[in-house]
Amino acid sequence: MGKANEQAKDKPSLLNRWLNGIEKVGNKLPHPISIFAILVLFVIVLSAVCEMAGVSATGELVNRSKGVVETQTVQAVSLLNGEGLVYMLTHAITNFTGFAPLGVVLVAMFGIGLLEDSGLIGGALKSAVEVTPAKLITPMIVFLGVMSNLADAVGYIVLIPIAALMFMAYNRHPVVGMAAAFAGVSGGFSANLLIGTLDPLLCGITNEAVKMVDPTYVVEPTGNWYFMMVSTFLITILGTIITEKVVAPRFGEYHGNGEENETSSEYKLNDQERKALKVAGLTLLVMILVLVAFCLPANSVMRAEDGTLLGNSPFMEGIIPIITVLFFVPSVVYGHMTGVYHGEKDVCNAMGRAMGTMSSYIALTFVAAQFINFFGYTKLGTILALKGAEFFRNSGIGTIPTMILFVLFAAFINLFMGSASAKWALIAPVFVPMFMLLGYTPEFAQVAYRIGDSCTNVITPMMSYFAMIIVFMKKYDKEAGIGTLVSTMLPYSICFLIGWSILLVLWIVLNLPLGPGVGMFLG
Repeated sequence: MGKANEQAKDKPSLLNRWLNGIEKVGNKLPHPISIFAILVLFVIVLSAVCEMAGVSATGELVNRSKGVVETQTVQAVSLLNGEGLVYMLTHAITNFTGFAPLGVVLVAMFGIGLLEDSGLIGGALKSAVEVTPAKLITPMIVFLGVMSNLADAVGYIVLIPIAALMFMAYNRHPVVGMAAAFAGVSGGFSANLLIGTLDPLLCGITNEAVKMVDPTYVVEPTGNWYFMMVSTFLITILGTIITEKVVAPRFGEYHGNGEENETSSEYKLNDQERKALKVAGLTLLVMILVLVAFCLPANSVMRAEDGTLLGNSPFMEGIIPIITVLFFVPSVVYGHMTGVYHGEKDVCNAMGRAMGTMSSYIALTFVAAQFINFFGYTKLGTILALKGAEFFRNSGIGTIPTMILFVLFAAFINLFMGSASAKWALIAPVFVPMFMLLGYTPEFAQVAYRIGDSCTNVITPMMSYFAMIIVFMKKYDKEAGIGTLVSTMLPYSICFLIGWSILLVLWIVLNLPLGPGVGMFLG
C-alpha cells in the first residue's frame, strides 16, 4: 500500500482541515447566477450612494466622440433615478444580445459540440494512448489532457479513466495515471495549441471591460495564442516531472484491490471506429490544405489590406467560424461512419444538444451582461480603474510584481469560485481598465488571469469535476478522499504556478508577443 493510502487513514491534518473549511465555505456560496444578481442590486444601490457623495476620479481616457486621449474627470452616475430606471429597462435586452462572448461561444459550440457528441474527440484520445510507447505514456497523457480542453468534459470523462487503465497495463499505479491526466486537463486548463471555446469566451468579457477606457480597442480570440501554445509544452514537461519524481514514488507498485471487474475494452477503438478516425483525419487534412491554399496568395481576400494574414485580417477575425467548420465536418464524417448519425436529422439534433449544454451559460450571461454594463454606465468601473492605476503607479512596484500579484490573486479566488468565465466577468471590469491605464494591454491582463485561474483547479473542491475524480480514485484506492486527491495534486498546483509565472516573467523581459500582432504594452 502506498504512502498516500496510509496518509488517508490518519486523522485530518491541518491541510485537510483547511481544505475542508474551503469546501464548506464554497458550498455555502450562492449559484453564480445568484451571485451576479446580487451584484447587480449592489451596483444599483452603490451608484446612488456614490453619486450623492460626489465620488469621482481624473485620468487619461479615450474621448469616445473625438477618438483621442485626453484628461477627463469621471463622476459616478446613479441608477436609482428616472434616467437610470429607463436605462435598465430599455437596455436589458441589448445588454444581453450585445454581450460579446455570447455569439462567438455559441457558434464555436456547433463545431466543438459535435466533436464530442460524435465521439471523434474520444476516439482520437483513445488512438493516441494506444500507440504511445511505455516511456512516453506520462508526457502523452499530460499533453492529451491539455489538448482535451477543446471539448470541455471529454478529458475528465474519457481521458482520466483511460489513463488509469493504461498505467495499470504497464504495471504502474492507476492513480498515478489519473493524476497525470487530471493535471493536464484541469491544471493546464487554459493552455492549448489551438483556439477553443475558452478563448472567445474570455476575450468577449475582456472586450466589454475595455469599453470603459477605449471603445476602439478590440481583443481577438487569438490574443493569447502564442503564449498558450508555449504553455502547452511547459505544462506537459512540468506535469511529467512531477508525476515521475513526486507522485509515482508516493504510490509505489500497484497490486490491485481484488475488485477491478471492468475491462479496458470500452476504452479501446474497434475496427469501425479506427476506420472512421482515419477518414475523419484525412477529411480534416484536406480541409486544412484547401484553407492554406486559399490564404497563400498575396491578394487573398483572407488577408488584410497591407497583405498580412495574422493580426487584424479577415482570416483572424473569422477564426471562430473557420475552426467551427474544421471541427464540424470531420465530426459528421466520423459520426456517420460509426453509426452515431444516420442522416441530417441526427446531425441537427446533435447541434441542438450542443446548444442544450450551454443553457446554464446563457442564463449566467444574461445577469453577467447586466452587471458589466451597469458597472460601465455608472462609471464605477472607470473610477475604480483610475484610482487603482494611480495607486499602482505611485507605489512604483513595476510590471513584474504587479502581474505576479494578479496571478496569485486569481489563483486564490479560484479556490472559492470554480467558473473561469464567471470569475473573469466579476473582476475584468476593474482590472482590465486599471491595467490599460497603467499601459498594459487587455490581453496581458487576460493571460495573467488565465495562469492563476488554471493552477489551482486541481486542488479546489469548487471545481465541478472534483467529486467525480475522487469517485474514480476510490476504484483503485478505497481510502481515497478529498485529502488524498488534494495531497496528490498539490505538487502539480505549486509547480505549475511557479513555472507558469516564470514563463510570464521571461515573456515580459523579452517583450514577446502574446498573440498575432498583440504585445503586452500599449502604445
